[in-house]
Amino acid sequence: MELPRRAAVVAVLSALVLSSCYCYYKYRSVNLPWEKKKKKKTQRPKSGLLGCIGDTPLIRIDSLSNATGCEILAKAEFLNPGGSVKDRVARKIIEEALDSGDLVCGGIVIEGSAGSTAISLATVAPAYGCKCHVVIPDDVAIEKSQILEALGATVERVRPVSITHRDHFVNVARRRALEVTKIASEQRETHKSEADIHENGHTFQKVDHQVFTTDCKGGFFADQFENLANFRAHYEWTGPEIWEQTGGYLHAFIAAAGTGGTLAGISRFLQEKNPNVKCFLIDPPGSGLFNKVTRGVMYTKEEAEGRRLKNPFDTITEGIGINRLTKNFMMAKLDGAYRGTDLEAVEMSRFLLRNDGLFVGSSSAMNCVGAVRVAQTLGPGHTIVTILCDSGMRHLSKFYNSQYLVDLGLTPSAKGLEFLVPA
Repeated sequence: MELPRRAAVVAVLSALVLSSCYCYYKYRSVNLPWEKKKKKKTQRPKSGLLGCIGDTPLIRIDSLSNATGCEILAKAEFLNPGGSVKDRVARKIIEEALDSGDLVCGGIVIEGSAGSTAISLATVAPAYGCKCHVVIPDDVAIEKSQILEALGATVERVRPVSITHRDHFVNVARRRALEVTKIASEQRETHKSEADIHENGHTFQKVDHQVFTTDCKGGFFADQFENLANFRAHYEWTGPEIWEQTGGYLHAFIAAAGTGGTLAGISRFLQEKNPNVKCFLIDPPGSGLFNKVTRGVMYTKEEAEGRRLKNPFDTITEGIGINRLTKNFMMAKLDGAYRGTDLEAVEMSRFLLRNDGLFVGSSSAMNCVGAVRVAQTLGPGHTIVTILCDSGMRHLSKFYNSQYLVDLGLTPSAKGLEFLVPA
């Protein structure tokens, strides 16, 4: 009996010694002899602001994933340096314009935008030695205009009207680009004498409601709605990132559309990689895209498509929803569409903030509404990807303004996801 007892004691002591040695090596961050030495990855510095655009993380939204039994993943595009998915578009548009000669260093990038694209252009343009002029509807959240001005862009506010009206913000922006290009052309032809130069070194010419300097190098209309560089930014860039980050293992993608570039570029890339990946639109109130995707027509029989003369939108979400087909949207490959409501977007934004610490903007919230809708349709066990376009920081005066929501009857009250009753 004595020998077995001694053997047991020796075995215990040996185990303690080995355990102590293991802990010591781990504590000292030294590889054990039988362990393969791990190489530390050294991250090279990014090349300026432009190098920071893209390569955003794909995050699991835990609350929605746990509630639906699906893996709901979201591309955190609000982490781009300009704060939104539109940074990719701004970079692509400017690079292609410079390559084609439509824009030169020192020129003015001009755009009509409800906010995010304008902010991205104003952020990116200086990195290429260009300036930025923005025409923006006067009903967008005031902080967007403030950000634009702080970034050094000139901002022109116009009343919101239909795209068929000559004073729609996009149409005004197109005119401004022609006007500033004309100024630059006249300046080159006439070679104004130094006597015409003001003491600050600039001559100014008034053009409608905006002032441009005559020493500019011309204007370029970014045209985010019809410029297919928008589509290409996501087909060549965002889509491949999603494919790589999921390892090609996803069942569906869903997003709302404004210009349609994000939805079109990503959906086309994913379905070319795997035709079984289902791609969907989530559409806010007042937009005609849901009807176009599901029924083939945008409006009722009483309305002629594209001829509404009043502002057609009836939503507090910004940057999504449209009542015409853009060249970018027509590139999309879609399997269907869902309707979202303002209240669902508001409730979703508060749900994500409470449960995940995600402070998202109105379009991001609507995208997450869509992701849950797809999860309800497909059932548990599927992987669904969407886009978190921007953060809530640009939506404080409206979407996150309690009194504003009270006035519209949109005060959030849900405790969970009961506001999303399965369709």
